[in-house]
Amino acid sequence: MMRRGHSIRGMGGLLAAGLLFLSSGAIAQTGIDAIEPERFDCRSLAARDIPESALAWLERSFWANHCYVFQARAVRIGADGARALALSHDVVDGVEREVARFLDGPPVIFERRGRIGRLSWADGDAPVPASPAGIARHIDDLYRVQSSGEERLANRTVIRLDVEPLDVMRYGHRVWLDTLTGLPLKQSLLDTQGRVLETFQITELRQPRLYQGEIRLDRRRARPEDPWHPAWLPAGFIPQPVVTRSARHDADIGHRVYSDGLATLSLFVEPVKGPDQLIPGMHRLGVSHAAVRHRDLGGRTRQVVVMGELPPGVLLRVADSVEWQDVDEGNTP
Repeated sequence: MMRRGHSIRGMGGLLAAGLLFLSSGAIAQTGIDAIEPERFDCRSLAARDIPESALAWLERSFWANHCYVFQARAVRIGADGARALALSHDVVDGVEREVARFLDGPPVIFERRGRIGRLSWADGDAPVPASPAGIARHIDDLYRVQSSGEERLANRTVIRLDVEPLDVMRYGHRVWLDTLTGLPLKQSLLDTQGRVLETFQITELRQPRLYQGEIRLDRRRARPEDPWHPAWLPAGFIPQPVVTRSARHDADIGHRVYSDGLATLSLFVEPVKGPDQLIPGMHRLGVSHAAVRHRDLGGRTRQVVVMGELPPGVLLRVADSVEWQDVDEGNTP
């Protein structure tokens, strides 16, 4: 049985909520800066031609997730059963707001507000594209994306995409996209044997409309100087430039997020102190797993937790690879 320590209390629910909005390149959680950021004009989507390839459809869906205002009803079906949800996505003054509310079981509401995220940390003056602009090309190196024809869902015509990983380091996906908007109406997550682990499906999409304006892109963010880093990550996993400091976490808890564009893992590092710690080993959180290790890092015992919707062996390997280097001894990779 897993004991939930303060470092990841509630994280299982947040990971589950991540499936609700299938936008690769998560919204960066940030305030409004004095420096005006770059922008994406959502009205340009209306002038684009119908995508000619499966990969182009996938990229179109990433932009649609940011640019369409809608309300919807949905169902999530997993190992813990089925749960109904109410979803909404809005854009106000170029800033997105997403809300997911569970309609049965414990009353839980998830809310996110922010800008279109960047693909990676800024490195000097090198360009840092918006996630949707660069992520499709990145995914093409890691997955085989194919179209399986048109179907009908939620009284709308959809095109089905099969997204098959090119290695055993990540799971596969099936995605059904609304042909009028590009919005994903259904997604299934498949394990390395091709078995469905979880399905999320919109059952009613209410009058989606294209936002008639520009959405702000997150500002360029410099890579933080952490004393620790994973010496190994699955091919294609990139450190995500998102704010990870939270009021739920103590100041000595380190947290970083890595993604290949579809799969995401969270890495936590904190000192082992007091009785409220996690039992080392592998723990299941719905469709996700958490690998827990107690490691000698930086001259003291620290708890390393790696969470994500990835094969358990991958999460354990990442946790075992974490290395420590004091910031004043040099920059970490």
